[in-house]
Amino acid sequence: MAWFKRSKQNFSPESQKRDFPDGQWVKCDECGEIIHNKQLEINLWVCHRCNFHFRTGPDEYVSILFDDGTFKEYDKKMKSADPLEFEDTKKYIDRINGTIKKSGLYDAVKTGIGKIDGNKTSFACMDFRFIGGSMGSVVGEKISRAIDRAYTNKIPMIIISQSGGARMMEAAFSLMQMAKTSARLARLADANLPYISILTDPTTGGTTASYAMLGDVNIAEPNALIGFAGPRVIKETIGKDLPKGFQRSEFLMEHGFLDLVVDRKSLKKVVSQMIDYMT
Repeated sequence: MAWFKRSKQNFSPESQKRDFPDGQWVKCDECGEIIHNKQLEINLWVCHRCNFHFRTGPDEYVSILFDDGTFKEYDKKMKSADPLEFEDTKKYIDRINGTIKKSGLYDAVKTGIGKIDGNKTSFACMDFRFIGGSMGSVVGEKISRAIDRAYTNKIPMIIISQSGGARMMEAAFSLMQMAKTSARLARLADANLPYISILTDPTTGGTTASYAMLGDVNIAEPNALIGFAGPRVIKETIGKDLPKGFQRSEFLMEHGFLDLVVDRKSLKKVVSQMIDYMT
């Protein structure tokens, strides 16, 4: 009966694993597809199988939206201070320096001016890799300066949001950025200069409560989480189950909070059309 006995080693979990070189492959969070990084880049960081939009950063959005070689970055090395000498599990200043060293970023937003199909445009894009894309004094200042450049040059303004909200380590200094950026956008509106807000996954907290939802046109990527408080907190507060798709792009558009939900592959075309129309 030896044929009936099977060696356990043939069914070891280790023998079923596939070896992938580190950093070359990524797994889709939605459908589980294994995708090569180069293929993902060619497809604009969107899963070719299920259309899941991976989180990506300012450099990638610059390459998607702007004409080659036209983008110039401003205020690159502006760095957060520690006005409250805040400390939780570690000192805030150590957290900032550690994140700068790890990510190569100086804070959670990149700003500059470039051309989209020949149209000069001021631009700000948040980066979730820097302390969860949180909005502190530097983020508010850089975005305010970007809006000022749009106002001075009489050009459109685009902000791409990707944030966990206001930065708790700066307390009231962080919350002040909501009023500061909103006031700058009000002046831009008075000058009849277009502001396009693009909301990506996730856009939450004080960012949503200020500049992210103040666009002349509010655009979101598919299935992005957008809201003020998180769905888990809301569910626990009201004690009821939330509707299917709650706080996702399509749900918000259906209920009038967004103007468009746009696939990343069509983003430049749609934004360019909006700029042409509004200018």
